[in-house]
Amino acid sequence: MANQTLDSSNRQNRWSPTGGDDAVDPLGLRDSVVHVETLTRWNLTQLPLVTEDEDNDDCNQVETKVSPFPWRNDLNNKIVLWKGDITELSVHAIVHSTNEKLSDKTYVTQKLFQKAGPKFEADVRSNIRVCKTGEAKISEGFDLLCRYVIHTVGPRYNVRYVTAAEGALYSSYRNVLQLARENSVRTLGLCCIHSNKRGYPPQEGAHIAIRTVRRFLEKYGNDVDTMVFVCDEDTYSVYQSILPLYFPRNPKEEKENIERLPEDVGNEMGEPVIPERQIRIMDKPTLPTGAGGSDDENEFEKTVDLNEEFGRSINGTVGQHPFASMEEDPDERKKRWSRPVAEIRHLEQKKRYERLLKRARTEDFTDISALRCLYRTGQDRFGRPVIVFVGRKFPANTIDLNKALLYFIHLLDPIVDRDYVVVYFHTNTTGNNLPPMNFLKDVYGILDHKYKKNLKTFYIIHPTWWSKFATWFFTTFTASDIKQKVQSLKGVQYLYAKINPDQIDIPPFVLDYDIQENGPRYFVPFEDTVEEL
Repeated sequence: MANQTLDSSNRQNRWSPTGGDDAVDPLGLRDSVVHVETLTRWNLTQLPLVTEDEDNDDCNQVETKVSPFPWRNDLNNKIVLWKGDITELSVHAIVHSTNEKLSDKTYVTQKLFQKAGPKFEADVRSNIRVCKTGEAKISEGFDLLCRYVIHTVGPRYNVRYVTAAEGALYSSYRNVLQLARENSVRTLGLCCIHSNKRGYPPQEGAHIAIRTVRRFLEKYGNDVDTMVFVCDEDTYSVYQSILPLYFPRNPKEEKENIERLPEDVGNEMGEPVIPERQIRIMDKPTLPTGAGGSDDENEFEKTVDLNEEFGRSINGTVGQHPFASMEEDPDERKKRWSRPVAEIRHLEQKKRYERLLKRARTEDFTDISALRCLYRTGQDRFGRPVIVFVGRKFPANTIDLNKALLYFIHLLDPIVDRDYVVVYFHTNTTGNNLPPMNFLKDVYGILDHKYKKNLKTFYIIHPTWWSKFATWFFTTFTASDIKQKVQSLKGVQYLYAKINPDQIDIPPFVLDYDIQENGPRYFVPFEDTVEEL
């Protein structure tokens, strides 16, 4: 874990960016060195100071909330937000986010091993070998600019196990920081351990990363000179928007960001808090009032030997102790506890959904809506809103599935309080358009009950043999609540019997395919046009 310390006296002689003119530069890296001193500190990006009038107005207002992350210029002076190549940083140590076998095929990992040289790879393979999720291990930097490389493994994100993912990610950041402190690392290049490759939402991960660093600096700030958050094109804007929440640059920004903080801001170390797992431990057992004697006795005389007291209580209650009583019927106990357990699970599911809904209301979905794979159209013949999903336009292999789930919630939550209809066009859909079955199971399990209850009909247009089998399997073993609501229609004209043509927006390629398969006009049996309310 975080107790691995390297002896600096055993390091090999290698090039250091501060090694002087006689130092050796084996890879010709001097042209790409980024010195920490040249980077802008977070406090130097400070917003305009509060004017005297604004300050008086704030003083006149009644303070209702106090930020758990107050403005501290000394901490802001240790923070740098930087976008670039982490291997080019001239720091004491950099963080390498990888997989369990340290063989991740990412661009950063490959570049790091290439620049570090063969001795670095041999050292990692022989001395570290494996790093578990949430752990952190340290190695020499060899031909890199840095003295050390701290390797860690971030968790895979699953919407059903958000708490476990948050705990593992916190452990990664905590162990990295602890290793840095144990090895006297004064300047650290900290990459985004949470990655899109493992499905972790950038914003959720950034909250944990920045919050953990903030709490660490509050406690061990004297041991650190500079902490560089190293970002790429995808994460820089996320960190830029979240950093002011935990590192406000002036008192005004501190007050403005109180409402933007998440409900769970962690404990004193930044660790996510799970209230139901908190255990209250008493200092010592206490006896009933009056058991220790009169009020005139000394405090020492009032203290009763607990062993003697326990023996007297046992001798006086032989046969009355709970261990001596008959155990109740296990079946009755299960019945008594079944309802509370179900209620607890329902509350947990509802809480997870509310968290996703809160994110869905603030997320930017411009990129997903532009795909036109999921959209709301008109109403069916009974006045129920219709949601259209076009399978061929859904890039399942490249899209952020968690963000797609948020978009789904954003679009459907306003209408699922009453009956609604979903139309799925399976036309020309391939394996690249189908999300993993495990993801669909997770989504079905986390959605609020109203989605399943108020779904009137789920139409599948132009189904294939495989889609029919997959639908049967999913609705039989996972989504049995909606099994009777799924209908497969082999043509668009069958759908027109349920929804007027002017009430649904159908992609042109679907209409072209329908004419090729069924002809311009085909008969719709009367019994297929009847739909029960």
